Amino acid sequence: MSTVRRIVRRPSVELMGDWPVHWPVHWPELLRRVHAARGSDARTAMPRLADLLPPDGLNGMAEAVELLRVAIAADAHILVVGDFDCDGATACATGVRGLRMLGARRVSHAVPNRIVHGYGLTPGLVEELDALKPDLLVTVDHGIACHAGIAAAKARGWQVLVTDHHLPGPTLPPADAIVNPNQPGDGFASKALAGVGVMFYVLLALRARLGVQADLAALLDLVAVGTVADMVPLDANNRALVGAGLRRLRAGQGCAGLRALIEVSGRRDATLSTADIGFAIGPRINAAGRLEDMGIGIECLLTDDARQARELASILHGINDERRALQADMQDVADARLDGIDATHAACLFDPDWHPGVVGLVASKVKERLHRPAIAFAPAEPDSDMLRGSARSIPGFHIRDALALVDARHPGLIPRFGGHAMAAGLSLPRDAFPAFRDAFVQVARELLDEALLTEELRSDGGLRADELQATVALALRDGGHWGQGYPEPLFDGEFEVLGFRVLKERHLKLELGLDGRRCNAIHFNGWDGEEPASRIRIAYRLTPDDYRGGDAVQLVVVHRERAAQAAVG
Repeated sequence: MSTVRRIVRRPSVELMGDWPVHWPVHWPELLRRVHAARGSDARTAMPRLADLLPPDGLNGMAEAVELLRVAIAADAHILVVGDFDCDGATACATGVRGLRMLGARRVSHAVPNRIVHGYGLTPGLVEELDALKPDLLVTVDHGIACHAGIAAAKARGWQVLVTDHHLPGPTLPPADAIVNPNQPGDGFASKALAGVGVMFYVLLALRARLGVQADLAALLDLVAVGTVADMVPLDANNRALVGAGLRRLRAGQGCAGLRALIEVSGRRDATLSTADIGFAIGPRINAAGRLEDMGIGIECLLTDDARQARELASILHGINDERRALQADMQDVADARLDGIDATHAACLFDPDWHPGVVGLVASKVKERLHRPAIAFAPAEPDSDMLRGSARSIPGFHIRDALALVDARHPGLIPRFGGHAMAAGLSLPRDAFPAFRDAFVQVARELLDEALLTEELRSDGGLRADELQATVALALRDGGHWGQGYPEPLFDGEFEVLGFRVLKERHLKLELGLDGRRCNAIHFNGWDGEEPASRIRIAYRLTPDDYRGGDAVQLVVVHRERAAQAAVG
């Protein structure tokens, strides 16, 4: 079974208003139309920091700021507790750096180990943190579902500030203050802030309350990386944050750790894109939390020593290579398993030899292959009776709500779960897997409309032969903060196949023709064992060809089909 796709062209939209003065004059009208098709006008296409929503719009902000103000004045020990993904690591580094910038002298950090502690602030982690003697815990990118851990911290006399962005359960934890745009009754207009974005907003509000001068914009490189890597929707508010962070990174003003990670991943500061963050920088930070200890990633983001940053970035690079090899083996098992099950509406897989830190990546690949909700499980630790699962979903199917429905129908089946519309995590007794699998697939069968099971590729239309050039490709790359909810420009059209060859037994390198112009194209994982038709219709992205350099461009093929199939839309 494989994904059924169709190309759907976005409707044309009239350009409204005068475009901003900072818009480079050489950028084509095509780019303006791309933004308009995503609902942006001249003001919101590339928002600036001045367009950010004010921090006081977040519920609980006044209480959070007062906690921190009093702690700083009393020289209390503030312990920032991170999470083991890229958002959690960047949020932790942002919190530690920002609090020090605002006058806190006793700031430290900690992070749970995925295998030892599990997710978030657990009672076991609290017990270990007791040796540090904190006065105030600040959770970043978690905490909204950590009732037991927060209760254990409060029992020790510690204050707790929760900064999070995940969806809460029926009740809120007993923290002293909670800042989360998704908590009940919160009127903040952007519900899409990542964990690092929430922490940055707390620092903005604290700076205003203290009345001090501190350049918190220096933290925006971390905010941009965490926001993009966590795949939260890039609404206008997030695009303002990401855009400002990207400008710092491209100017070589990122922290030492991020500059080292850019270097070790083979990217360049000056041309860094959101895609580079999502596919190169974020995975190297994430790898530490998946296989080792996210403390390595956080230390890389906290150090100001360039030499130490390069050493830590090299370690992260090596861990990421190990992760990729492990993921490839697990994916082979998953693909073989899919051939023997009915995944008409959803896929739910478990293997006793899988690694719990990598199941999220497996679930994501299964979801991409099938265009179906997918959950992958592994033992929480070797020979454990508990499983740890990671879920990924498709548009129109809210995965956390689906888990909540399973939980309501089968009380006690799922000891713990949480997440978002598109991604979630859960724990499960090993012997409960068959019952959970059947219950989850049943919910998917009930809630998934048939139309949702066909993946739609939203195209920005066709490009003329004279538009397949470097100036257009560069404008598309640099002229938007593309990501989740604000997708990178995608085009479609019919081309002649002038030649092809297979790379690494998986990828298809193509030479295409359009109205007398020859184009290089690459279709990653596009080799299906059959020679492509002489004329094809493709959905593609136009990118500068960094390998050839100069004015060369490349079409990155997302989907191809025989040209005889008519366009839809």
